Amino acid sequence: MTIAQLLDQDFDTIPVLIRHHASVQPQQIALRDAERALDYAAVDGWMDRIAAALQRDGIAPRQVVALCAANSIEYALVFLGCLRAGIAVAPLAPGAGAGALTAMLQDAGAQLVFIDTDAGSTLDQASTPVTIPRLTLDRLADWAAPAGSVPEPVTAQPDWPFNIIYSSGTTGTPKGIVQSNAMRWSHVHRATLSGYGPQATTLLSTPLYSNTTLVCFLPSLALGGCVVLMPKFDVATYLALAARYRVTHTMLVPVQYQRIMAHPDFDQVDLSAFHMKFCTSAPFAAALKADILRRWPGGLIEYYGMTEGGGTCMLAAHEHPDKLHTVGQPAPDHDIRLIDDDGIEIAHGETGEVVGHSPAMMTGYFGQPQKTAEAEWFAPDGRRFIRTGDLGRFDDEGFLTLLDRKKDMIISGGFNLYPSDLESVLRQHPGIADVAVAGVPSERWGETPVAFVVLRNDTTESAEQLLTWLNARVGKMQRLAAVEIVTELPRSAIGKVLKRELRDHFASKAAMLIAANKIEPQA
Repeated sequence: MTIAQLLDQDFDTIPVLIRHHASVQPQQIALRDAERALDYAAVDGWMDRIAAALQRDGIAPRQVVALCAANSIEYALVFLGCLRAGIAVAPLAPGAGAGALTAMLQDAGAQLVFIDTDAGSTLDQASTPVTIPRLTLDRLADWAAPAGSVPEPVTAQPDWPFNIIYSSGTTGTPKGIVQSNAMRWSHVHRATLSGYGPQATTLLSTPLYSNTTLVCFLPSLALGGCVVLMPKFDVATYLALAARYRVTHTMLVPVQYQRIMAHPDFDQVDLSAFHMKFCTSAPFAAALKADILRRWPGGLIEYYGMTEGGGTCMLAAHEHPDKLHTVGQPAPDHDIRLIDDDGIEIAHGETGEVVGHSPAMMTGYFGQPQKTAEAEWFAPDGRRFIRTGDLGRFDDEGFLTLLDRKKDMIISGGFNLYPSDLESVLRQHPGIADVAVAGVPSERWGETPVAFVVLRNDTTESAEQLLTWLNARVGKMQRLAAVEIVTELPRSAIGKVLKRELRDHFASKAAMLIAANKIEPQA
């Protein structure tokens, strides 16, 4: 079969596609880092060796193997080898902490966990000993079955778990999001619209435990391209690799784009091979999108969606430069709707919670049926949608503008305030490099907005001056209570601002100032 014929099927698996590429283009480079490269024949062989070793050790299809390490070629090989054996992968964040990692390993029912040195040190600190067998990735060659080994064939079914991705924990205890083989197959189909193929080279610096990365990593290999992996992001290395390997595709989060565009050597780097750049996971400022379009060759697509799946919106920024304030329109075959607090669908132009239905939807939260039910909304015709927790509004052309996380909306004196509105104004100040607005408790208003601001290096303005500047530009009920100058904003590994940490860190100080009537704006 040709790759086109394979993709024309209702369902197949990524390991089948990789084996096809190993057959027709065995010497094509599939995986690369700054020093090494493996072609498709080698990757396919390693997948067999790993799958055979997993079967040797008694790990059965649909069971779970965990990965907890920085990006590496070995990490990628283990992930792919598990898939060939029909085993679900639970990629875990090494920075989650010993207690959280132990809890996730137990929750997933992992039969084995692959780690690197740093993750091993973290697990050693757990108060409860981790009894799950561990294997360090630097011992992969010793553990794997001998070269030339052939595993027992496994035909994964569409509803089998492909991976369990644990939520970032920005809203509390991480939940295991079960994504099926069918969901990943739909991602491969979507990627055919973005120029992936044997001619594509994708540079990835976000972690492989994140769905942000996997939505590019897996289709890149499934469609026969090359993936360049960075274990950790830094701007200079990223730009050097992009130029060296004539990179055509990449996935970055907004804060990475911000740092790259601000690098003094950016305009001297040859990025002319770029075909398409992607962004997701956090709010993406319109001004930053415009700067990328102006200075960085190739197209720019913003994805808006959730790891849980449901619905995705896509903004092809290079095609719609007048819509940069939006996250685009629903992707093909994706149904995005807005509902009110009572679960009733509302019309375009009104503000409501975003819910979505698509071929790419999680099975549910692993072992948590109640949490799964809370994340679902059913249309009158019975169709299942996933609730995002985000508030948004459609314009007359069907482009979605996000306002805020529903939980982040500030109710001050009975009025709804959207932090994103205030953040967009603050970003217009030339002295502000980064900003987040969060609500803090207020005896007078219930909640009141506080801005946490990172200044540019050459800025000398005080918090009081910034407060005055902002409050002169917004409505009476939108006025900030205070500006706190910070050195950086706390972020998850994929760039989401952890507003809970901001609220918690500054809660006692804010409470004292509010009680003393020192930071409330005048009504």
